[in-house]
Amino acid sequence: MPKIRTKKSVAKRVRSTGTGKLRRMKEFSGCHHIREKKSPNRVRKFRKTALASPMDEKRLKQLVPYV
Repeated sequence: MPKIRTKKSVAKRVRSTGTGKLRRMKEFSGCHHIREKKSPNRVRKFRKTALASPMDEKRLKQLVPYV
């Protein structure tokens, strides 16, 4: 049985927690594009990570089986 290939584009965006849940970056992570009109408070919130939703987690684990 061959090994399952990891989708590298997803592997760069997802990390796993100690309990096996997947963490992702929030939308517009880093927020480099057109930052003048975004408030500093809004930009700061984009830097944080969030847990992937349970619906997405099943799909992500198929794309990144060994993370």
